[in-house]
Amino acid sequence: MKRRLLSWILILLLAVPLLTSCGQTQTQGENTIKPDTTSVAPNQPDTPKADEKVVLTMGSWRADDKAQMDKLLAQYTAEVAPNVEIVFQPTNPPDYNATLRLQLENGTGPDLMYARSYATGLELFEAGYFGDCTNIPGILDNFSDSNLAPWRTPDGKMFAVPFAAVSHAVYYNKDIFDAAGVSIPKTWEEFIQVCETLKSKGYTPLANGLADEWDILECFFLGMLPNYVGGADQRVLYENGTKALNDQNFVDAYTDIASIKPYLPSGFEAVTYNDSQALFSSQGAAMFVDGSWTISVYDDVDFNWGVFAIPARAGKETLITFHPDMAITYNNASKYKKEAMDFLAWLCTEEGVKKASASLPTGFFPMIKFQITLEDVHANEFLALNNGRKTDARFVWPALMDLYTPMDQAVISVIKGDISPQQAADNVNNSRQ
Repeated sequence: MKRRLLSWILILLLAVPLLTSCGQTQTQGENTIKPDTTSVAPNQPDTPKADEKVVLTMGSWRADDKAQMDKLLAQYTAEVAPNVEIVFQPTNPPDYNATLRLQLENGTGPDLMYARSYATGLELFEAGYFGDCTNIPGILDNFSDSNLAPWRTPDGKMFAVPFAAVSHAVYYNKDIFDAAGVSIPKTWEEFIQVCETLKSKGYTPLANGLADEWDILECFFLGMLPNYVGGADQRVLYENGTKALNDQNFVDAYTDIASIKPYLPSGFEAVTYNDSQALFSSQGAAMFVDGSWTISVYDDVDFNWGVFAIPARAGKETLITFHPDMAITYNNASKYKKEAMDFLAWLCTEEGVKKASASLPTGFFPMIKFQITLEDVHANEFLALNNGRKTDARFVWPALMDLYTPMDQAVISVIKGDISPQQAADNVNNSRQ
């Protein structure tokens, strides 16, 4: 009896591990069959079906260009990528940098976006927001090194595809020049003499004002500054501190910008950028120092006009501020990186850039190596100013953007007569230290 009881106990003891083991296997099997599908890795790209429409958004500071860009993007969809729609969503220009940064930080940034050149764009790339464009087909082959440089990191990576540049010059009313008996000045001294002659004959020589602040710096002062400090090879000497920002070159530049005061409109302190355009359009002023981006503003004026280079002092070389203004990049957090990069690759082709140049607003010039023919006579006139001359970007853009505001205030103050040219130069130089 005892022997039979012991046998039953032994059988039960042997069976327990087996039952336990079977239970664990079943549990593991259920976990395998029913995985947790609620956990998804962040920023995983969506893989659209072949017939699924992919909608990309494009951010920009060029609100005035919506009609042209809508046309270009529609062409891309119709001719290249039927399953891709790109929606152009520009921001008010002064708000673009701050708005874009906020969108990117909040994860609501556009799939494609305009990228500022030099330090401003580089900062967003280094923060991880802009995508790496280095391996986009054509980007390294179809653009010159000088046109790649504004969107290239110190270690050679590209963070955007160059899109368009703008130029700076003096718009002038040919009819007023003929009536006053003056011609295009070849030196700064001749320029001031032209202003004096125009004023003596009852004309307001210059339409520029100070109310909006940015334009007197960007369009006028930075447009003329290469004539004093030299081109890119000299600019870098100021950037690295080899040359001081209050040397004689800068004092001369502030001296000459101060000399325009008698030739500005009455009440120039309150004249806005739009006021300046209106003055030139209405023949209320004979000249307007501005950028190529406003060419189309004067399409319907009833007088003859042209452009000439802001002249250097006698004996000095006249240079042109030809500024790399716009590039396009993609959002590193976009769900549709492939589609965004495909569009950028198209902008690196001859076909793409020809379509883009036809859709760019007048006065924005393609930067690619391919030969592009422009239809607008004044746009070609602007481009012709580059012939035989050195060109450079706006002085502070590549590495000295922290001096933008101090230099802006120095220019305004010296024109008003509140400070001397030497004080203006010293103020900016001291802001750097």
